[in-house]
Amino acid sequence: MKITVVGTGYVGLVTGTCLAETGNEVICVDIDAEKVSKMQNGVVPIYEPHLDVLFERNIKADRLKFTTSLDEGLVFGEIIFLALPTPEDEDGSADLSYVLNVSEEIGKKIQSYKVIVDKSTVPVGTAEKVHAVIAANASCDFDVVSNPEFLREGFAVDDFLKPERIIIGSSSDKATKLMQRLYSPFVRSGNPIIVMDEKSAELTKYAANSFLATKITFMNEIANYCEKVGADVDKVRAGMGSDSRIGKRFLFPGIGYGGSCFPKDVKALRKAGKDKDYDFKILESVIKVNDAQKTVLLPKIEAYLGNNLTGKKIAVWGLAFKPETDDIREAPSIYMMKALLEKGAELTVFDPEAMPNIKKSFGNTLTYADSMYGATEGADALLICTEWSIFRTPNFQKLKGLLNQPAIFDGRNLYNTEDLQAEGFTYISIGRKEIN
Repeated sequence: MKITVVGTGYVGLVTGTCLAETGNEVICVDIDAEKVSKMQNGVVPIYEPHLDVLFERNIKADRLKFTTSLDEGLVFGEIIFLALPTPEDEDGSADLSYVLNVSEEIGKKIQSYKVIVDKSTVPVGTAEKVHAVIAANASCDFDVVSNPEFLREGFAVDDFLKPERIIIGSSSDKATKLMQRLYSPFVRSGNPIIVMDEKSAELTKYAANSFLATKITFMNEIANYCEKVGADVDKVRAGMGSDSRIGKRFLFPGIGYGGSCFPKDVKALRKAGKDKDYDFKILESVIKVNDAQKTVLLPKIEAYLGNNLTGKKIAVWGLAFKPETDDIREAPSIYMMKALLEKGAELTVFDPEAMPNIKKSFGNTLTYADSMYGATEGADALLICTEWSIFRTPNFQKLKGLLNQPAIFDGRNLYNTEDLQAEGFTYISIGRKEIN
């Protein structure tokens, strides 16, 4: 099949590359000429595990191409994916201007039947809006389908190639059959392609992300309470997670969730509810708790360092919002670093992938280390914000020798408290006994 993907961010690039991997011919459209030029020359513009291999292979096979021309893309593809940004507006709603502007151009330019697929995360009713905008200008038949993505950054390639489910929101038999044909290679093991109406498909994505954000936030509340009463959140988590009704995933406490999806989607669903005179009380609490959780370690760091951070040197491990990505959008590290800098601390940071993106925002206010150990040399404490695998089993005696004071503030609960006590560290984590 011939596929066009408009937008080459995390979702668009993974979508286009993985669809090419099953033999489709794919052309990806982006307005950023420099980015398109790099991709045409085999440069992957984002860090996503395993994407580079598929990217290179499909370019060489001439199944994956890139252009700045929307006209070229619309002539080429029978299915047009819209993988465009839907950023958070000032009132928390999703900004649909990118989606609707491209839809208007599509209506003016298509000359034959097309299936227009909303791949971006969009509010309920967006498919109707896209259809109306295209219909106002189109001179041929077309259908609009909602096909939300469920890709986890760091696992996006695996999630696309081996999906747990595929959601197709469509009221057109013709469009539905084309989408089922397109996705059939990805569900040969029997995982479902679930067909529903467009509004239900749009809401499914928001509901799923909001539920997962709520699950994380609930565990953070439990962790905070554990500290008050002397309970151990790890033991509570194990007891809860063994219940099949609850499950083990998304029960790890920490310094809050971030990224491009959870913060934006929770706020967008809350705003959409308000627009219909419905108050999502749970989501209000989720947002409030998560905002506070991002800096929950700040007063503990202050207390340890004498309530005066001026001139104190703090090492930071992990800047991305999660491991296996270079994405820093809404990363808890950003909030912690800003708070520490405001208090006068000096920060030396290290992340395997995200430092170039952080440098764009923080510039010379941070010192950027070449290695995880290099960041800790001469530091008064170590702060861990992201649970990269390389941080899980460090040489603690080496670390102890590099730090001015053997203190670790762990926002991701990477280490066993008894082990750190035996190593002679002050170790403060989330929802567990403090080791001093």
